[in-house]
Amino acid sequence: MSDAVGTVPRVTTTTPRRADRSARPGFRCSECGWTASKWVGRCGECQAWGTVAEDVGPGGGAPRTVATAPTRAPARPIDEIDVEAARARPTGVDELDRVLGGGIVPGAVVLLAGEPGVGKSTLLLDVAARAARTGRRVLYVTGEESAGQVRLRAGRIGALHPSLLLADETDLATVLGHVEVVDPDLLVLDSVQTIASAAVEGTAGGVAQVREVTAAVIAAAKSRDLPVVLVGHVTKDGSVAGPRTLEHLVDVVCQFEGERHSRLRLLRATKNRYGPTDEVGCFDLSETGIIGLADPSGLFVSQAQTAVPGTCLTVTLEGRRPLATEVQALVAPSAVPNPRRTTSGIDSSRLAMVLAVLQRRLGARLADQDVYVSTVGGARVVEPAADLALALAAVSSRENTALPRGLVAVGEVGLAGEIRTVSGVGRRLSEAARLGFTRAVVPAGSLDGAAPPDGLTVLPVADLAQAVAAAGIGS
Repeated sequence: MSDAVGTVPRVTTTTPRRADRSARPGFRCSECGWTASKWVGRCGECQAWGTVAEDVGPGGGAPRTVATAPTRAPARPIDEIDVEAARARPTGVDELDRVLGGGIVPGAVVLLAGEPGVGKSTLLLDVAARAARTGRRVLYVTGEESAGQVRLRAGRIGALHPSLLLADETDLATVLGHVEVVDPDLLVLDSVQTIASAAVEGTAGGVAQVREVTAAVIAAAKSRDLPVVLVGHVTKDGSVAGPRTLEHLVDVVCQFEGERHSRLRLLRATKNRYGPTDEVGCFDLSETGIIGLADPSGLFVSQAQTAVPGTCLTVTLEGRRPLATEVQALVAPSAVPNPRRTTSGIDSSRLAMVLAVLQRRLGARLADQDVYVSTVGGARVVEPAADLALALAAVSSRENTALPRGLVAVGEVGLAGEIRTVSGVGRRLSEAARLGFTRAVVPAGSLDGAAPPDGLTVLPVADLAQAVAAAGIGS
C-alpha cells in the first residue's frame, strides 16, 4: 500500500511539470530576434527598450508543413532574364540620381529619413512634380499634413501639375485603395510612421504597425513594378525610427542631413541594392524650394579679397566627392585662468589634440591663449584630413601672419608631430586645381610618384615644422 501511494504522486506531479515547461511561451526581440524564457523590458542583445514580446510561434511551436503551390512563371536561365525592366529611371534631380545610382528602379522601395525640418517633404514634392512633368502619374500620400498645407508648399516651390495627385490619408487600406484606383507610376508616402492598419493592434508608428505597413507597401510595389519613396522619422541619435527590420525590408535607405541654421543639405545612401553607398548629393534649401548643387565648394569658402591671418583651405571627402572647405582660427590672449576652446563645425577633441601637438612638438605658446575655430558656410568637418589645415590656421593666427593666397593643406597630424597620408589625395588635389589653387601642402609620399595636376605645385612635408616652413608662417 505504501508503494502504491508513493508511486502515484511521482506520476501525477512529474507529467504536468513537463507539459507546462514544453508549453511555456517564449519571448522574442522584434529588433534582433534575441529570445528569453521570461519577459524583460530591455533586450539583452541589442539593448533596445520595449521590443521584447511574447512569441508562441505558429501552431504553439509545433512543426509546420507547407503545401506546394503553382508557380507564376517557370525558372529560367539567368542569362535569359530581361534586364531592361530593371533599369533605373532618372528622377530629374541630378543630385538624387547620383546618390541612387542613376535613378529609381521600378518596384524599388526607397526610405528617406531625416530630422524634422531638414527638407524631406520639400525634396520629394519637387521630385514628384518633375516626374509628373515627364508624363508619369504620381500619387503623393501625406499622413502628417493636410492636403491644403501640401498644396501651399507646392505652390511656393512651383511643384504644381495635373498629373501629380494628392491624398491625405492615415489608414493603410485606404492608401492601398488609392493605389488601385490611380495606378500611379510613382508613389510617395509621407510618412511611414503615420500610417496604421486596422488589422494590427497598436498605434501608428509602433513596431508592429510599421512592419505591417512597410510589408504591405513593398508587396504592392513588387507586384506592380511601382517605385515607392517612404519618408521615415529619426530618433535623437539620428538613426531611423521604428524596428530595425524596416531598413532590411526596403531596397534603399537614404539619410538627409543638414544644420538647421545652414542652407546646405547632404543626402547619403547608407544602403543601396542598386548602386553605390559612397556617393553624396548636395542641395541648397531656400524659401523658394530646394535645388541641387553640382559645385557646392563655393558655399564653404569665404569671399575675402585680401589674405587674412588665421584662415586655411582644405579639401574634404564626402563619400567620393571632394569639397573645398575653409577653416578659420582666432587665437587671442586669455583673460581667465582656463583659456576657452570654442569650435563650430570642427570636432572639439580634434582641436584639443592638434593644439597639444603644436605646443609640445612645435613650441607654439597656446596654453594662455583663447582659441576659436570655425568653418565657413556651416560645413561640418569630421575627417582627420583637415588636421593640417587646422594646425596651420592656428599658427597663422598666433603669429598674425596670413597664409599665401592659393594655398591648400591636406593631411592628418599625429601625436608625434608627423604628417600622415590620407585617402583620396589625387581627387582632393584635382578639385583644388579646378578651383584655382596653385600650391598644396600634402604628406610626403602621398602621391606615390604620380604627377600632380597641371598648375598646382605640391609641397610634400613630413612633420609640422616642415609644414609651417612650407607655408611661410614660421616665427
